[in-house]
Amino acid sequence: MPVQYTLTQKGNPSNPEAPKKFYANAKASGEVSFKSLSKEIAGSSTTVSDTDVLAVLNELNKLLGKHLSEGKIVRFGDFGSFQITLSSEGAETEEKFNSSLIKGGKIAFRPGSDLKEVLAVLKYEKVSK
Repeated sequence: MPVQYTLTQKGNPSNPEAPKKFYANAKASGEVSFKSLSKEIAGSSTTVSDTDVLAVLNELNKLLGKHLSEGKIVRFGDFGSFQITLSSEGAETEEKFNSSLIKGGKIAFRPGSDLKEVLAVLKYEKVSK
């Protein structure tokens, strides 16, 4: 199934006089829950139940948060990696910088080779809003 998208007209913030252009926005076609993923994983295996898979995924979620909060990069092999990134105000010198200038953090996901291959073969379909 192709990835559906809508179009949004946006101006250029650095040049308000420039003509507005249309840009694509991916449109979600639904959600997949932790519970339904665990059932799918269990369904493709004869050795574990969906309850077992759900327990492992829940523990994985906890450990991911723990290690990220410790500043570690968490690598999931060919799946990809997670890392904390920061956004901050600038300081004129290194000595004048302090942690109060940090606005917040985000979790960055960098896909591994298997997921990058998915991106390389995507098909797209325009839908109405």
